[in-house]
Amino acid sequence: MKQTLFVGLTIITVTIFSFCSSSKKAAGTLAPTTYETHVAQLVTTHCSPCHIPAKGGNKLALDNYSTLKENIDSVIARIEKNPGEKGFMPFKKTKLSASTIAVFKQWKADGLTTR
Repeated sequence: MKQTLFVGLTIITVTIFSFCSSSKKAAGTLAPTTYETHVAQLVTTHCSPCHIPAKGGNKLALDNYSTLKENIDSVIARIEKNPGEKGFMPFKKTKLSASTIAVFKQWKADGLTTR
């Protein structure tokens, strides 16, 4: 009898605690990556002045949502290159960190939303 009670309580306890994982809660509440919240500032910081016309840039303007959205595949391909490779961006600067590159990739994966 005691052994059956012990096994039953153990099963109930394990079942209850399996629904208490904080990682499951956190994963379900993460907001999607958006242009306004996550990406715009990175572009201003890392793509200036070349791709920001207001700062004197004369390359493809990436200072607005529409243009960046249309060119996201090219942008990601270029920022993933290593210095010295043809097409590497940001030109004449150090390679962006993996976490910065991940923001662009996550924005694309989340549907390229503006806000």
